Amino acid sequence: MVTDNSPNFDDGAAIYSAMVPCEADSLTGKRKELTGFENEGSRRKKKKKQGGTPRPACSWVHFSREFIKEYSASHPESSGLKTATKAASDAWKVMSLEEKSKYTKRAREVWDDYLSAAPAREPKPRKQANLVTRCSPGRLVNVLKHFTEDQKEAVKSMGFGSLLDLKCRTLRRSLCLWLLERFNTIRRSLEICGERIPIYPHDVELVMGLPASGKDVVNSGPDDLVAELRLKYNASNRGISVRFLEERLGQPEAGDDFKRAFLLYVLGTLLCPTARLDVSPSFLHLLTDMDCIHEYNWAKFLLDRLVREVSRYRQGKQRAVGGCLLFLQIFYYESVAIGGTCEPGPVVVPCITLWTEEAISEREKQEKELGGYGSGEVICKERGLGLGLLNGRDHVDVRPLRQVATRVNRGTLVRQEDNLESVPFAYKNENTPPLRIDNYSYKNPLEYSSTNPHDNRDHFSTKHWDSGRRFQYNSPLPVSLGMDETFLVLQAEEDGVLFLLNKGTENIGHTVMVTCIGPSNSNEQFLYCLVSERGTSSLKLKSYTQTLPGRVEGIPPSDFLLVPFGYLNSSGELNLEVCIWSPSDLSEV
Repeated sequence: MVTDNSPNFDDGAAIYSAMVPCEADSLTGKRKELTGFENEGSRRKKKKKQGGTPRPACSWVHFSREFIKEYSASHPESSGLKTATKAASDAWKVMSLEEKSKYTKRAREVWDDYLSAAPAREPKPRKQANLVTRCSPGRLVNVLKHFTEDQKEAVKSMGFGSLLDLKCRTLRRSLCLWLLERFNTIRRSLEICGERIPIYPHDVELVMGLPASGKDVVNSGPDDLVAELRLKYNASNRGISVRFLEERLGQPEAGDDFKRAFLLYVLGTLLCPTARLDVSPSFLHLLTDMDCIHEYNWAKFLLDRLVREVSRYRQGKQRAVGGCLLFLQIFYYESVAIGGTCEPGPVVVPCITLWTEEAISEREKQEKELGGYGSGEVICKERGLGLGLLNGRDHVDVRPLRQVATRVNRGTLVRQEDNLESVPFAYKNENTPPLRIDNYSYKNPLEYSSTNPHDNRDHFSTKHWDSGRRFQYNSPLPVSLGMDETFLVLQAEEDGVLFLLNKGTENIGHTVMVTCIGPSNSNEQFLYCLVSERGTSSLKLKSYTQTLPGRVEGIPPSDFLLVPFGYLNSSGELNLEVCIWSPSDLSEV
């Protein structure tokens, strides 16, 4: 019988099914192919990471390696690494700091070697953040151009007439970001062009035209006092709608309702905007007595709110920047000159009336051509900015719009009708014009002569003996400065030398310093000590006096001492013990 071993082609379907790939096989192959690419990519990433220098291990890793090795040798019956790691973790938790110090020291040594051998990293270029702010001068300009003459007169009666001449519509956000990075909220100054320019409420008055004197603005109080106003202006916990105020201002009425709506609108969109879109409902407390609006110190309020909002932004408490950024922008334009000979031109007060959109665009173009912001020369002193009330420079060509003022070297901004001969305390020198010191309790002027200082001391002792405090060298003298007192006159009983105890205010406390009254070229210095107590705590500060021809107001021109607000008593008074040593006794201190 012959057996037929030839293939049975009738079962060809079975034969060809193993040779020809079906649709399912093709999909499986694609998955494997994709998986292969992914595995290859992950291997590349791992190789890239392994190519660099590994970071050193911490103290726990050093301990666990040693412990697991010993644990595995002594417990061969253990189930594996997981059990050994758990035992190492339990042992590490109960170890004392002394027992861990061995591994901590080892990890620190390895880390130091790693830092010394690792190449320095190149810093990544920092991306410029977008500036988010609710300060919108253009929005205010659009509302102002529709005001009637009666409404404009109502605005002037409240003390905001300078805003009617506002011509700047947009903020230069790149400049504002640059200024915010250089705005010192503690010292209230701009640190630009290699100099520190302090900012005072008086500068807000010159730039924005707001009054820098009067009562402090208080925007807080019981809620029941403003309950009716909250209903009237649809105030919610989020605030008062800006569009609602714009509708109110669009009506021709110019009475108290118009004044209230305008005040809320200008505070929320320009002068004191917050991080929110709506106007803060706390401003409603300002509307209870509209007859006193012009009596407030709005310049100080604007500066205080700007410092507060910028501080909150830097602390990460809010995404948007509040405060009047327009003031910072114009203050920079006025304080820094670019191009040419940097000669200051006439000063127009307030400055916002001078800076139009065309002038700002031209200024920004010049800044860009010079390589960016901060390439100019600081001329703030020549412009009368950054000087406070008692510091100044040579006479400046001032062209005011609403009041005529004259600036004198190292002097206060005095109106032309004032007579400098009636200044209570003046330092006479052929190179230094008179310096004004206010708030003395006597009327007769004291002329400080650089030729004979002893005559001045005798004059003060006989004519103004009740205007200061007498003290003895090397003996503590208890003094008290009230909330509104910024300085105190001290006179030594031994030789009659006059001193001034100056007090300023910062965000976290009072600045204090003792200066000797006399010619500024004098090299005589006195060591002094200030002691302030609070309960069981005691604060002791020491420094040397400077010789100045008068009082220092605002931030001192040199190092100063700081007493935190926590050392004030319940009445807000600053109680100090002052001790001044004479130069002849310094060797014994």
